Amino acid sequence: MELLRSRGYRLTQQRRLVLDAVRELRHATPEDVFRHLRGESESVDLATVYRTLELLTELELVGHARLEGAAETYHLIDHADHVHLVCRGCGSVREAPLSVADGLAEVLRAEYDFEADLGHLVVFGRCGTCRRDNPAADDLGSIT
Repeated sequence: MELLRSRGYRLTQQRRLVLDAVRELRHATPEDVFRHLRGESESVDLATVYRTLELLTELELVGHARLEGAAETYHLIDHADHVHLVCRGCGSVREAPLSVADGLAEVLRAEYDFEADLGHLVVFGRCGTCRRDNPAADDLGSIT
């Protein structure tokens, strides 16, 4: 992690553990990271996870998106070029290539003079399994 060192930070064991957990979990809340690390190290508490994620976000090694209601989920920046597809039925999270939003970006640029950061795009809806299991709930307006 040359970026940490070049900016005057050390790659401590806690920072390495948090970064590795984010890499392994792919989309993780701070609580997910903490639970993942609980068995690996006694030196990592929830406050350490929050502080480390904040630092890694400032250094642009980790990005975040709000996937499930108020929960911020973190992912590696080099894994950020995708759209998050979140099912309101089961809570599953899938990824789609960022290119699926190209048309949206073009419309926003042309019609609204707005350059969108689609790397944080989250689309809520219902996955195929939930739609098949409960077709009556297909009216997305009825989902809260």
